[in-house]
Amino acid sequence: MAQSGMDTDVVIAGAGPTGLMLACELRLAGVDVVVVDRLARRTGESRAGGLHSRTLEVLNQRGILERFLAEGELQPVGHFSGLYLEFDESESRHPFPLMILQSSVERLLEERAAELGVRVRRSAEVSGVRQDVSGVTVDLNSGAASGRLRARYLVGCDGGRSTVRRLSGIEFPGTPATMTALIGDVELPDLPEDYVWVRRFPSGDFSAIAFEPGWYRVITSDYEQVPDRDDPPTFEQLRESLIKLAGTDYGMHSPRWVSRFSDAARQAARYRDGRVLLAGDAAHIHFPAGGQGLNMGVQDAVNLGWKLAAVLRGEVPESLLDTYHAERHPVAERVLENTRAQSALARPGPQTDALRGVFGSLLVYDAVNRHLRGMLTALDIRYPVDGNHPLEGRRVPDADLETSGDATSVHQLLHAGRPVLLVLCGNDKIVATAEDWADRVDLVDARTVDELWPVPLVGDIDAPAALLIRPDGHVAWAADDAGSPGFASLRSALASWFGPARSR
Repeated sequence: MAQSGMDTDVVIAGAGPTGLMLACELRLAGVDVVVVDRLARRTGESRAGGLHSRTLEVLNQRGILERFLAEGELQPVGHFSGLYLEFDESESRHPFPLMILQSSVERLLEERAAELGVRVRRSAEVSGVRQDVSGVTVDLNSGAASGRLRARYLVGCDGGRSTVRRLSGIEFPGTPATMTALIGDVELPDLPEDYVWVRRFPSGDFSAIAFEPGWYRVITSDYEQVPDRDDPPTFEQLRESLIKLAGTDYGMHSPRWVSRFSDAARQAARYRDGRVLLAGDAAHIHFPAGGQGLNMGVQDAVNLGWKLAAVLRGEVPESLLDTYHAERHPVAERVLENTRAQSALARPGPQTDALRGVFGSLLVYDAVNRHLRGMLTALDIRYPVDGNHPLEGRRVPDADLETSGDATSVHQLLHAGRPVLLVLCGNDKIVATAEDWADRVDLVDARTVDELWPVPLVGDIDAPAALLIRPDGHVAWAADDAGSPGFASLRSALASWFGPARSR
């Protein structure tokens, strides 16, 4: 229940994948949350069309992955600026991208949010934000009516043109657009192939990808003009753009929707301003190369959710929220850089053609493939840590386990969204230490089935003796054996991330 004098604990602006995932994380942790969105209903538009390995792992950590797998199609390859990458099945239990429309992702997350008791208010646009020492007042325009919500925190998940970011005075520096791309779902009865993948022409390129029988996602890129971003795109513009590139529109008709994007790349100067936070496209926009945007937003939500819940429950100081910016801002910064590089590799012209040829020849080397796929999938992320264990700061591998004779895996231990102290060596001192945090941290005594655990960009490492896993699946602390000096730092790690030991 919300604190007295508050309508809710958290208001989330934006009912896209980021906002809905954050709402699910907060409700799972017992936090009261209201999601507001200016639209009356989901649009059905699907700019994004895939989920990468780390996002699939995140959904598996919450026990809801099967819903998404049932509606998508796994693909054994990915790409960097249209140049194919191969994926390694040893790096993750879910190594391949899942082709699934954003509209399906939003629907499945909204269904999960409803199961958890999330309140979603549509046709409610944020028009004012005022924060003070105890909370945030959010003014809403709801058609002819107006209203307001009082909450302890506000999170802007309201897209690249975020009203929350603007009203909060958070700067959004970056680089402007140098090209434009049109995207739409249409029928192409005269397309002679099953699909077209990044066909290049002197002024741009186009792709036509079938996500559903009879329907194609058509994307055209034009490097000769940058239109006013407030000029609404039309089906006729998409048709003319395809004719300009390919000399035909392939009988294009029956558009479901048409939209536009560019290679503008911007990032919020800070992800937190007091009681206002930003996530997803409200915090970062970029050229959508490699399908990283939706994935990064979902991962923002999972990083922020458990921290915000712990602050609201009074378990940790508010300063824990600063680690959200410290951890996620560099991740987005790297994505902006790699998408700028992909945009440069996509530009038309003989010089770029030559560069693509050289770059493509490097992809035959496993080290290059491994580096790029780790970047795109986010499996290689390592948050800043004080310790030296190779697992600390990284996402925990989903190793097979046995607990009291039952078979399970590491990620299954995270279904409840709680931190886990996983003991694989039967150490009594660890068990005794864990009792001081038993109200906040789940202690699991288990045996690892796998003696070697795979760590992307590192390789196989010996299974640890014990590790402390945050609710987002990243390792806060790990040690290799019962006599390791690392055991002395366990209490410090528990206190830093999950608050002081309880009084007994």
